[in-house]
Amino acid sequence: MNRTELFNYIKQTYQTHPEYLWKKFPNYAIFRHQSNNKWYAIVMGVEKSKLGLDGDEKIDILDIKIDPKQAEFLLELPGFLPGYHMNHRTWLTVLLDGTVPDEQIAKLLAASFQATKK
Repeated sequence: MNRTELFNYIKQTYQTHPEYLWKKFPNYAIFRHQSNNKWYAIVMGVEKSKLGLDGDEKIDILDIKIDPKQAEFLLELPGFLPGYHMNHRTWLTVLLDGTVPDEQIAKLLAASFQATKK
């Protein structure tokens, strides 16, 4: 799932739109609940080297809220990293480069949405 596909999926599934909060980072978008304003997803374009990956080109990533036990398991798999610029224990970074199947991204996004709904 790429950035455009993800944004369309979020709009259709959760009826929320991206918000761009930082002038310094115009491609960083957050998604939040309308009822409580809590963030459930952040999409960013980040240089690979800042993520500990080889290369300097930018890659789109998705940060989501996650159960720490599930994060431990997922961090062993390709396409997952500790939450970029977020709490590494409760947030997870998902590479939006095709490494992680769309269905898995959708399930993790749903879990993040539910975890931040309260």
